[in-house]
Formats: sequence, structure tokens, C-alpha cells
Amino acid sequence: MINRRDMLKAGVAIGATGFVPGHASAQAIYAPVPKGWRSFVLAAQVEPMDGASKAWIPLPTFEAADWQRPGNVTWKGNARIAERVRDPKYGAEMLRVEWASDQLSPMIEVSAQVRTQNRATRFGQASSVAPLGDAERQLNLAATELLPTDGLVKETAQAIVRGKQGDLAQARALYDWVVENTFRNPRTMGCGVGDIASMIKTGNLSGKCADLNALYVGMARSIGLPARDVYGIRVAPSEFSFKALGAGSEVVSKAQHCRAEVWLAGTGWTPVDPADVRKVVLEEPPTNLAMNDPKVVAARRALFGSWEGNWVAFNVAHDLKLPGSAEPAIPFLMYPQAENKAGLLDSLDPDKFKYRLTARELTA
Repeated sequence: MINRRDMLKAGVAIGATGFVPGHASAQAIYAPVPKGWRSFVLAAQVEPMDGASKAWIPLPTFEAADWQRPGNVTWKGNARIAERVRDPKYGAEMLRVEWASDQLSPMIEVSAQVRTQNRATRFGQASSVAPLGDAERQLNLAATELLPTDGLVKETAQAIVRGKQGDLAQARALYDWVVENTFRNPRTMGCGVGDIASMIKTGNLSGKCADLNALYVGMARSIGLPARDVYGIRVAPSEFSFKALGAGSEVVSKAQHCRAEVWLAGTGWTPVDPADVRKVVLEEPPTNLAMNDPKVVAARRALFGSWEGNWVAFNVAHDLKLPGSAEPAIPFLMYPQAENKAGLLDSLDPDKFKYRLTARELTA
């Protein structure tokens, strides 16, 4: 952990110096570029335990013309109600399911097709990108329950970008700071929660993707850069043989991953994933890599402005109220959810819950 004074000093120093990759970067390759669409089938088999009578399964129907195109969604099971619903604020789609109270073995199987491809940003060269609309800009600048944009969050972000001119320089300074000052905590449950105010207040800048990338998003919003978390799941191995940055098998029940985007003028929505840099540091063999390790350097260079198409996006929703649920809003919808009379089941424990997620690539 670091204290707030050291944190702000680090922000000023990194903002002033920027990232110098060093000579070692040439020894490792991680450079996603668009090179054709890939097709996947993402399937969810959900059989909730403990008397659950309701469930909500996130659907990979997020659409982005240049990197994700959703396809057909089908389902079968013994539910009394099964319907696609859409969150009105963020557009997050899910399958809402209800079973009869006397249903002995509730079950639903969902299958969704989706096409993805790699992304690589050409900064400032997307002259055809229309400006962000006022409503979308305000949505992606707004504070949420776990992402405040004032107080310590804003103070920290302002120190990091001091002296940086333009949105690209500021966005990059925030990225470098998160990479340099956070770390991935293997003991964090699931993908984390994203309580960034607590992270900054305590100086405990650890967690997983929903924590570290949320820290980036919250700080970006606090200085006027529209940004958003993008919640999804890894569906295939990395084409660059980075073990930490891909799915290890067709069973992806624990392969959820939150990424981030920041809106830059003349560029549009730009991929940003400092959390995956810290994942490479901790988990890429032989593990616990140094910041100047060639693999870390390569990932750090690429993950500001690009990402691999071995990952599928669900939605960009924060503080989501599950339709038909009596429970409070959840921070995000990246895992299947189910509810019984006592409340929501533990979505981070697929074996007890129970659900099984699989991903299969379709070949011509």
C-alpha cells in the first residue's frame, strides 16, 4: 500500500516523465491489429440451487461496428418466463428467467453467437468519427455509487495530468499511473467490486480488473474525459501466446474480464486496459515479472489503444437494478445472477450456484 501523499507525488512524477519502454521491449510481441472477424458461440447452462426461482443471464449483445457484432440468441429450459430484457439507461441486455415455485430442477440453457476482431487505434486519425452526443457524454462523465468523480478521486487525477495538454496526453498519463501504482491481488474475489474511493482513501490500490480499470474510468471522468467500463468474458487463448491474456479452455465460467474505454476527440472510443498489464506482471509465466520484463513492456505498450478479439463484451452498465428483483442494484452485470427468498445467490461460485459457461469458436 502507498499513502496519499506518496500517491500524489507519484502522479506528478509520472505525469511529467511519461512511459519510457526501454530496450527490452523488442524481445516480446503483443501487438493486436484487425485482421478479420472471428465467430464464437457463448453458451450458459444455468441450474440455480437453494430454491432459486429467478435468474438473469448477461447476453453478449453489445455492438461496436469495428470490433463486435452480435448474432442470434436462443434458449431452452423449464422456466415459466424467459425473455430478453434491456436496461433502459445503459442498454445492457440479459435473459430474465422465472420458474414456477414448485419447479423441482430449474434449468435454462442460453446460446449466443457473436463475431469479434482485434482492435488497434490510430490516434487522431479517425476524421469520420462524429462527436460524442450530449446525452452519451453526460452518461460517461457521471459519478456512480462506486465511482465518485469529486474529492480524492478528482484531486488524484488532477495531480497526475498536471502539465499534460490535450485529451490523449491526459488519458495516457492516467493509464501509466494506474499501471505503475496498482497491483493485482490474487485473493480478490471474482473481478473485484470497483470501490475506487476506498482504494484511494486507504492507499490500498490492489484488486482485479473491475477495481483497477474502474479506478482509471473514475479518474478520467473526474477531469472531463468520458470513459466507461466494458464488462465481458475471455473466450479463446491469446494469439500471442500470453497465457494470462486468454481463456485456458472452452469452459469459461471463471474467465470474466472487465476492460475500459476512454473517448478521445478525433479518435472515438479508445481501448484501455491497465488491469491486464498488472495481470501479466503477476501471472504471466514465470510469474511475478518485473516492470521492465519484455512481456510486461509489450503488453503495456499495446493495451493503451488496442486489445485482442479473444474477448466478448456484455455491456457497460453500472449500478444495475435487475428487473423483477427486490434486491438493491448490483455494481455490474458480468456473471449470471439468481435469487431465492433470502436474496441473491453467490454469483462468484459457479459450482454451488450452479452454472457452466462455455465458448466455442466457429470455423468455416
